[in-house]
Amino acid sequence: MNKPKNTSWPHFLGPVEDLENHVKTDWWRHIFNANYLRTDGDVVEDMAITRSEIDLFLSILNPIDKDCAILDLCCGQGRHSLELARRGYTNLFGFDRSHYLINRAKSINRKEGNNVIFREGDARKLPFSTDAFDYVFIAGNSFGYFESIHDDLKVLKEVIRVLKPFGKLLIDISDGNYMRSHFQPRSWEWINQNHFVCRERSLSSDNERLISREVITNVKKGVIADQFYAERLYTQESLNELLKSSNFSEVTFHPEFTTDSQRKQDLGMMAQRFLVTSVAQKEWSHVKKESKQTKPIAVLLGDHRKTDNVKPEGKFDEDDFFTINALKSALAELKEYDFVYLNQHDTLIHDLQNKKRSFDFVLNLCDEGFDNDATKELHVPTLLEMLGIAYTGGTPQCLAYCYDKSLTRGVAKEMDIPVPLAFFIKPEDTNFIKMKIEFPVIVKPNFGDSSFGITQESVCRSIEEFENALIKVRDKVGYDKPVLVEEFLVGKDISVGIIGNPPESYQILPIIEEDYSVLPAHLPKICGYEAKWDPNSPYFQIKSLPANLPEETEQFLIACCLKLFERLGCRDYARFDWRLDSKETPRLLEVNPNPGWCWDGHLAKMAKFADISYAQMLNRILKAGEERLQRLRKEPDPQNADKVVKAPEN
Repeated sequence: MNKPKNTSWPHFLGPVEDLENHVKTDWWRHIFNANYLRTDGDVVEDMAITRSEIDLFLSILNPIDKDCAILDLCCGQGRHSLELARRGYTNLFGFDRSHYLINRAKSINRKEGNNVIFREGDARKLPFSTDAFDYVFIAGNSFGYFESIHDDLKVLKEVIRVLKPFGKLLIDISDGNYMRSHFQPRSWEWINQNHFVCRERSLSSDNERLISREVITNVKKGVIADQFYAERLYTQESLNELLKSSNFSEVTFHPEFTTDSQRKQDLGMMAQRFLVTSVAQKEWSHVKKESKQTKPIAVLLGDHRKTDNVKPEGKFDEDDFFTINALKSALAELKEYDFVYLNQHDTLIHDLQNKKRSFDFVLNLCDEGFDNDATKELHVPTLLEMLGIAYTGGTPQCLAYCYDKSLTRGVAKEMDIPVPLAFFIKPEDTNFIKMKIEFPVIVKPNFGDSSFGITQESVCRSIEEFENALIKVRDKVGYDKPVLVEEFLVGKDISVGIIGNPPESYQILPIIEEDYSVLPAHLPKICGYEAKWDPNSPYFQIKSLPANLPEETEQFLIACCLKLFERLGCRDYARFDWRLDSKETPRLLEVNPNPGWCWDGHLAKMAKFADISYAQMLNRILKAGEERLQRLRKEPDPQNADKVVKAPEN
């Protein structure tokens, strides 16, 4: 019987004459998934092997202080950095290209209660500041995957950039000479009771890479993967030359070692490896000029020691610590300022009172609120005003206005700025609620930000879905809080950012729209809680793009945002979220007076489209606050403005 046609049926090859012709340039983007953990699990999932490797690394690098900064580069599922965390090392970072493996690393990290910061990205362009790390590890034969040796060189140049002067690099890599003469052209092995893998190998045409093919088979489902990859065969001589060309010195090769596994079958590139260490021969990159006086600024943040109900796990996780580190790295680039960080809320009042004469003003980035309570976001500027401390961002009154979505809608309507149709549900409204607008609708908490309480289930197309959504929102935020029900708009999802203080000096950042093309058709197109906090959700893959809007629509949005900025009392920077209706009329959703400042937030995305780096964006916010404060100091006292000293009459 013929198999029915299925366009999604995986494509597998039969016999292949030239393996190299089937290797994709970016094979490493796709291959490191669950199948990788199956085929290589006898080594990379064996805790005993990982422990012995860390024992070896530490014996070579001994001593390593427990608080030194270590980057586990191309970390996979984080097995080495997690083992270091178990041994009491506290300043650990893991970085890898595989979305699957990084998520697995984060999951283990959370489960074990470790504090490793894991990030996903390309090793040729690291998102870490210069002179950041004492040590960088590239372990488990994770070097040499690129098609060109020039890309490997880019990795090493990035490593030497992020290492401190005389910081050390350790590479654990397959012995190229050994593999050239000992690789198995064909092999097969059982992975477990249900899977086996068949492998073919050959040398590349230039004899510099080992080409591999893996055909993975499930005994019940048949072939589940047919994949090709290539790994560069470095010898001690070729790697020594590459390291020295990247300004590494004291290149030292350590005795070769072999890996054993419980399967005791085909170990491939993990069979025989060598370790090499080298030292970053460089000067400190950030040397402050003594002749230039810097301005002291206090940066006020949320308290990572406390719970935070907005966050998925109710506390700061590795993503949050990475974000804070990225902030500090970016601010370190601003040589005009010196920054001190205040984040311990239990002693915040005392700290501000004692230190307020030691800084010019506060960069208020505490969008979590006092004690990480979002309802107390306005308490932070209130405290600063009570202590007579100047600060950036919205005033207590501004934050109070914008925290209330219904109130913001009322202000906008008063100004003839269009908003979606909506109705307000009070806490005491517990009986059947009559729908006042047509479906579809979206149910959201009236108070709050960070999309807390807004998920795919918030979009309702029937009374049953509405009642279910209402219960879930109230369960999430409390039955004593009001709920807002809006018509669900189907047009583009738009954000407008402003840095500065209209009308004196300001910049409109490039307007962005959300690209929902990656979402399955059945999911509602919203940028809610899942998009910001759940990396396993399809919503997490949503991207922001420069908005494609008619000129008149763009000008209308800008004019409305400028009026709202002034009317609501925003200061220094703000973000305005809109959505187009079915007739492409923009309708205001909400105003964010202290919008997310993180490196991958909407404001930073807008800035990037204007060729403004993250550090430059932060600098512009600082400058906006600084210029506003200078203008205030120059303005005359309104109470004395009309008092004119007259000359005595004759």
